[in-house]
Amino acid sequence: MDGCGEGSGTNRLMVEKLSLSCDRLLSHLQLACCPSHCASPLQGKDLLIHCLLDTELKALRLTGHHGDISAMVFGTGRDPLLLCSASADYVIVWDIRRCYRRTREGVVASGTVIGTLLGKVVHLSFCPCDERVAACSGVKVYILNSNIEEVLSVLAGHLGPLTAAEFCPWDKDILVSISEDRTFKVWGLKMEQILYQSAVLSASPLLSMLFLEKSRQLVTGSADGQVWSFTLPEDHRCHLVTKLDLHKVQQRHQRHLDTVAPQTGGVLGITPDPVETAKPVLRIGPYHRLDIDHEQQSWVWMGSSDGLYLVDLGTSELHMTLLFRDHPNLSITMAGSWAMSQGLDNSMIFVVTSLFEALVSVLEVRLLGSGSVDNLCQHLERLSVMPSAPLMPESPLNAELKKKGPKPPTKTGKRGVKEQPLVFHTQVKSSGYTQCPRMTMFSPKTNVQKKTPGPTKTNKKIGCLVSEYPGDTAAPSVPHTNLSTVKTPTPVCCTQYSGDGKQILCGLGDRSVLLYKSSLTGTPAVYTGHDKAVSSVAWSHSRQWWLSASEDRTLRIWPTGSPEPAVTMGGDEKFSKTIRGAQFYYLDKFLLLASGPSLHLYLYHLDNTQDDIKRYQQRSAIKLTRCLETKSGTDITAVSVINDFYSYIVLVSGADRSIQVLDMNTGTVASQHPDAHSRAVHHITQNKGSMFSSQTPDSYNLFLTSAVTDGVKLWDLRTLRCVRRYENHLNRCHPCTAAFSPCGRFIASGSEDNCAYVYDIRSSSYLHKLQRHSDTILNVTFNPATPELLTGTLDGRLSLFRPGNAAIRVTLS
Repeated sequence: MDGCGEGSGTNRLMVEKLSLSCDRLLSHLQLACCPSHCASPLQGKDLLIHCLLDTELKALRLTGHHGDISAMVFGTGRDPLLLCSASADYVIVWDIRRCYRRTREGVVASGTVIGTLLGKVVHLSFCPCDERVAACSGVKVYILNSNIEEVLSVLAGHLGPLTAAEFCPWDKDILVSISEDRTFKVWGLKMEQILYQSAVLSASPLLSMLFLEKSRQLVTGSADGQVWSFTLPEDHRCHLVTKLDLHKVQQRHQRHLDTVAPQTGGVLGITPDPVETAKPVLRIGPYHRLDIDHEQQSWVWMGSSDGLYLVDLGTSELHMTLLFRDHPNLSITMAGSWAMSQGLDNSMIFVVTSLFEALVSVLEVRLLGSGSVDNLCQHLERLSVMPSAPLMPESPLNAELKKKGPKPPTKTGKRGVKEQPLVFHTQVKSSGYTQCPRMTMFSPKTNVQKKTPGPTKTNKKIGCLVSEYPGDTAAPSVPHTNLSTVKTPTPVCCTQYSGDGKQILCGLGDRSVLLYKSSLTGTPAVYTGHDKAVSSVAWSHSRQWWLSASEDRTLRIWPTGSPEPAVTMGGDEKFSKTIRGAQFYYLDKFLLLASGPSLHLYLYHLDNTQDDIKRYQQRSAIKLTRCLETKSGTDITAVSVINDFYSYIVLVSGADRSIQVLDMNTGTVASQHPDAHSRAVHHITQNKGSMFSSQTPDSYNLFLTSAVTDGVKLWDLRTLRCVRRYENHLNRCHPCTAAFSPCGRFIASGSEDNCAYVYDIRSSSYLHKLQRHSDTILNVTFNPATPELLTGTLDGRLSLFRPGNAAIRVTLS
């Protein structure tokens, strides 16, 4: 085996430290590496150990196997540093430092035989404390003692040959195995029994697996590029968190690069591949950095046949691609197997074998900082919900509605007499001629008893006593109230709480709007007038008005407590398509709504007084201030704005699956993200908080998007990137919505399996699965004042959920 020095590729992000020529093909062999050493077979039966810290040090040669070596792995500890190697005859554990010392002394280095005649071992792994070794041979997993030759247990249960088995890092008595039968099994080593067995996951064998200790998840990949992430709780009942296709993820990433590259002033990313190739997930490794952020804890490396991929499992997004074809100075063009380890100084060590040549290459990837990761949005102007600059003079938000003043007095002729007052006061005392004459004169009151002084009652009005939203309470999970809105089943199309959390607006598919108390008690007020299903309802910030929009292309603004609207606008002659996302904006100064590809901004003046003679004449005024259109001209499917404080940002989603950010200060599209989902986004909601809860300013830059068949995504407006993905719920055809809790800690989503799902915003796995619903849950809404969750179903039922802990604080006013 010949070695050559460090390569000098044009892209210094990935450097070839060693290139080793072998005497035979090692394409599917399990090689081993650690931060200080790497191991590879020599002449089939011997081991060659290279020191990565000192490349000039002579390689260590270890002999002891009689058959060809088929697998090897380093231990998890560093003192002592152990290496386990396996062939058809022996499984041997080597103490690397002891072997170096004996070689320097001129003595043949030897290891400890811990297994004999186990067959062809295809995979080895150490337990977290290096006391046991798992060896996969055929359909069995042998658990061996790493100190002496002893078989502790034999695990059999797979229907096909095993491909890998790993010990759980947080529980050394748990082992997970994967096999060519396309399933994985969770084993309890104490009882030597199966604790969990998965269903068949794919049409191709499972090849690789990884444990994420921070999130307690298990990740496995298959030969056809599919990757699954499962939770591994204490009861060992795994449930799916994320599923992705590596090939589709790369295609979506490339489309994003093609769109964003012109905005960054250059061409960034990867070279498009004209030939579509399979992307088997040969190895999955953890992403290590000394200054790792919380959101980077779900990042993993995936080694495939054409290169390396850095994938965020929390968002199913690709952050970096290192392909062999983009690094022509590397010795290998197609990989057969990978070994991964954390290096020094924020580097990663990869040992890769060639698929068609007898070559082994040692690669080092250096991540100098967050800029090394393919984060294109750092080149763009960062956006924020909180305004950072005053309004521009020509901003649409500076528009004002001119109110009609009093009519000027009519001019008279030269000889005309002007109207003048006859007195100098505005009021004249009555002469008293119309009153009855006074018959009783003044008489003083006598024998008046004095009242004893007591506690005086003050009529001074005390301001509203508002209790703060509890920031440490549990998520709503216990059903409290369930009722049917109407006798005939009809969808609950939209719901919204008032700002004080005391009232609920509920738009139905039968063209009516119901107004409930927040406790869902009593008879609701019914508002009718629309000709089709109500698509959106919204409260004003002052809670004196609320609006409803319908599929009949009309919008109505209602005074609180009035059965008739103050304003009715729209119709086929005004809007060519259905109104989407109608709501109050900029602290009730504007009305904002979308129809087709246009976003309409209206100034308005509301007057609900009526003249008995001209009863149907509206005294309110509405004026169109600005009409903005999306960049691509696509129809707008959802809109989200914040009305609780001044904000320039408006979020819209298009039928072309894009998300566009509009800056209303300039009246332009500030940024856009193409292919935000695999389907068009049908719902957008921002983290608005409430008047009862305060969050950090950066928290308000988070927003959620929902799309059919593509789950819910959490986005950060500052970078316009997806930071987490939630897809435990089922959403295949209906427009299920999602919502933030007022404290910003939880996310709720509707689902088509008659359950509502509550997530911790920091984890992709759900906290609670709220059952006992009769149909698909279309809408979920949090109460802004108390920890309550309202759900609305397809058959017209409303359910109220509260936390399962102690009493809930009540708002007093």
